[in-house]
Amino acid sequence: MTVHQPTLKQLQYLVALREHGHFGKAADACFVTQSTLSAALRELETLLGVTLVERTRRVVRFTALGEKIADKAVRVIRETEELAELARAQGKPLHGELRLGVIPTIAPFLLPAMLPRLRTEWPDLKLYLREETSQAACEALHRGQLDCVLLALPYACGDVDSVPLLDDRLFVAFPGGEAPSGTAVEVDAIDEKRMLLLEDGHCLKDHALSACNRPELRAHATMMGTSLHTLVQMVDNGLGVTFIPAMAIEAGILDGTRVDAKPLRSDHGFRRISLIWRRSSPREAEFQMLAGALRQIIADLIPRDQPVAVS
Repeated sequence: MTVHQPTLKQLQYLVALREHGHFGKAADACFVTQSTLSAALRELETLLGVTLVERTRRVVRFTALGEKIADKAVRVIRETEELAELARAQGKPLHGELRLGVIPTIAPFLLPAMLPRLRTEWPDLKLYLREETSQAACEALHRGQLDCVLLALPYACGDVDSVPLLDDRLFVAFPGGEAPSGTAVEVDAIDEKRMLLLEDGHCLKDHALSACNRPELRAHATMMGTSLHTLVQMVDNGLGVTFIPAMAIEAGILDGTRVDAKPLRSDHGFRRISLIWRRSSPREAEFQMLAGALRQIIADLIPRDQPVAVS
């Protein structure tokens, strides 16, 4: 008796449908027509003898079994991609496609200067960028949608390996004329009733609050911003104070404002910018090579008195 197995294409369509929650959007993401994707999924359901997706005019809802099979499909697709990566990694390093995730509190400050250097040093590398919050980037990494991520640690991102690139100091930003005296800001000098923080999902908020070790700062935050640029504008208009990483200040985020920023005095007043990847990835040697190139580029762009401790 011949047993027909699901095809990789059918599994890719299933995963795309769950990700987008819409047949048309899933079809567009897979570069096929909606009818092609729908027919392939019906064939998959017939093959397995189960219903994976409940279809209505307005809602696409996965059954409980459909969710479990989609989870398994993600792992199968990732393993298949890693098989191809394993073969490619034996050839020319940093050659071909690489999908890099970057969090929003790094991307606008590092990428404009970093990318031209990477194109010069690795002309055969096709780098595809995806800007995501820390949580979304880690999820995409483990789903196999990203190969590696530029992330700020510490952050719980699952079973990953990492290479540190830069210790990025945290500053406290005040409206013009309101910064306390001294070269650094004491934790106790921060008024929790005027605190402006990034929305949930941005690890910078957690790093800053952890450095201060004051849980009430989170509870009393008066506003949640969508980006560092938004927070800087609010501070410049006298609405409160916020945390800014040195990387953003050196990239000119305070240019044209009256904002005063001073370093936070804390034993943990920094975030560690790192390149991370799945521990199971066969491209570790390439990522180590990429991390070395990034560390050199960052050192040239952002000279530091203290080198990053590599452990």
